[in-house]
Amino acid sequence: MKKLLTALAAAAVLAWSSLGMAEDKPAEPAAATATEEAGQTAEAAAPAASTEAPAEEKAAEEAKLDSGSTAWMMTSTVLVILMTVPGLALFYGGLVRAKNFLSILMQVFVAFSMLSVLWVAIGYSLTFTEGNAFYGGLSKAFLSGVTPASLNGVIPEYVFLTFQLTFAAITPALIIGGFAERIKFSSVLVFMALWLLFSYIPIAHMVWGGGYLGELGAKDFAGGTVVHINAGVAALVGCMVLGKRIGYGREPMPPHSLAFTMVGASLLWVGWFGFNVGSELAADGTAGLAMINTQVATSAAVLAWMFGEWVLKGKPSMLGAASGAVAGLVAITPACGFVGPMGAIVLGIVSGLVCLWGVTGLKRLFGYDDSLDVFGVHGIGGIVGAIGTGVFMSAGWGGVGYAEGVTMGGQVWIQLVATGITIVWTAVVSFILFKLIDTMMGLRVSEEREREGLDITEHGETAYHM
Repeated sequence: MKKLLTALAAAAVLAWSSLGMAEDKPAEPAAATATEEAGQTAEAAAPAASTEAPAEEKAAEEAKLDSGSTAWMMTSTVLVILMTVPGLALFYGGLVRAKNFLSILMQVFVAFSMLSVLWVAIGYSLTFTEGNAFYGGLSKAFLSGVTPASLNGVIPEYVFLTFQLTFAAITPALIIGGFAERIKFSSVLVFMALWLLFSYIPIAHMVWGGGYLGELGAKDFAGGTVVHINAGVAALVGCMVLGKRIGYGREPMPPHSLAFTMVGASLLWVGWFGFNVGSELAADGTAGLAMINTQVATSAAVLAWMFGEWVLKGKPSMLGAASGAVAGLVAITPACGFVGPMGAIVLGIVSGLVCLWGVTGLKRLFGYDDSLDVFGVHGIGGIVGAIGTGVFMSAGWGGVGYAEGVTMGGQVWIQLVATGITIVWTAVVSFILFKLIDTMMGLRVSEEREREGLDITEHGETAYHM
């Protein structure tokens, strides 16, 4: 009996176990199905995640400081300062007569300093913040909201605004050469400050700050319109408003030191790599393109000016070679990041020859006294470069090519419009400012002071004691 009961109990246990197993089996497919569904969901989510992840990573990369590019931009900024003081100061200083040497150095030196402060106060904000087609806003006036952690792309915002400061400071300083040897020092400073506010800033905003010309599609890599046409036209207006130097055309007015001029031109050439290459705002392939273009265009312009002068005058001159270098540097400035090296060489040759005509034939034709040929080199060179950019950025010339739907003719037309607007804007603004300052405080020194020299009469010192 016990055996029977034991057998029955064992059978019951086995039956129950079998039932349990039978009941568990349908659950296995269910669990498997759930697992599969979860896997499918995960797989479905995976593409979305993979899509989102690169976007997030890209945003993180864009917001991350690049130490290499930052180091290069700091170097570029210093190079542009080198262009101004001492580069531009010595280039201009060597071209004037000895009695006005210190006055030119002083004008460039102090103007650069004053404009640096004005840029930090309101210039940066008015140029590079959101506003209208001509001006930005005041959201970053006195650098409000700018911190060491603020970035512009992959570089600190402080580095970006300092780099742009050098452009804003050297551009008005270029104008000084147009009316050198006859203007009051006080009038120079007042004009520089007002011109920065009413000519440089709106043009810079229109081209680089999200304004009208940038939206139009105008190409200006490093300042053909913003810097050179802008300054060149202002210098032309200034020299015409002030009138000719006493004795101009009747008395010899040779440069007092072509050695200083050559040294200044060389410093300009070296510093211009910061000007052009730095405008990429990164250490990359486009920066490399701008670098080689700057070198070969400048070299080609030196040769073109020298040989042109050799043919016309029978002798090549150091002044001509230095002037050719500056002409080439000016012309390649708007184009350096868009054209290929072969296009850059052609652009350099054209600028050398056209600017040579600008400082000789054109100047004689109209009879104006542009003391240091600012319009002939910077104005005309800037025009050649701005229009040439539209031609030589063609892929057929080795350039980067045009935007979708834009032809060479279309881009050239845009460049012509940008050039025309820049010329008209700065001409009108400069004329009004010169006339206003002349009425309020006078522009020109007296005849006696001019004959004695501005070093003594304006600053009470001389460059040389003999």
